[in-house]
Amino acid sequence: MKLMVNKYGEVTIATLEETRLDAALSVRFKEGMREVAESEADDVVLDLSQVMFMDSSGLGAVVAVMKMMGREKTFRIAGLTPAVDKVFKLTRMDSVFKILDSADDALHDSSHSTG
Repeated sequence: MKLMVNKYGEVTIATLEETRLDAALSVRFKEGMREVAESEADDVVLDLSQVMFMDSSGLGAVVAVMKMMGREKTFRIAGLTPAVDKVFKLTRMDSVFKILDSADDALHDSSHSTG
């Protein structure tokens, strides 16, 4: 599993460089994101723009990451592909998470509301 983490000023962008986030990857994904959650990053954006498929295990992993971040950190999601966006809408998780069109939008988004 490849997770690229970059810090741009106050914003940390974690890009999942995989085409799937499913049961086979969810545990390793959570472990990688735990390191980000435990770091000093206070404003974290998860870039899912390369993920073409997500199942319930993948969605559960993203929810677990949000819980890891706690209330003191800002956690947003960016770059949902149409198939992944559909999963978020069908499960109504689009109302739980702050979702941005792209990771670049996070660098210009001043609302910083936690999902």
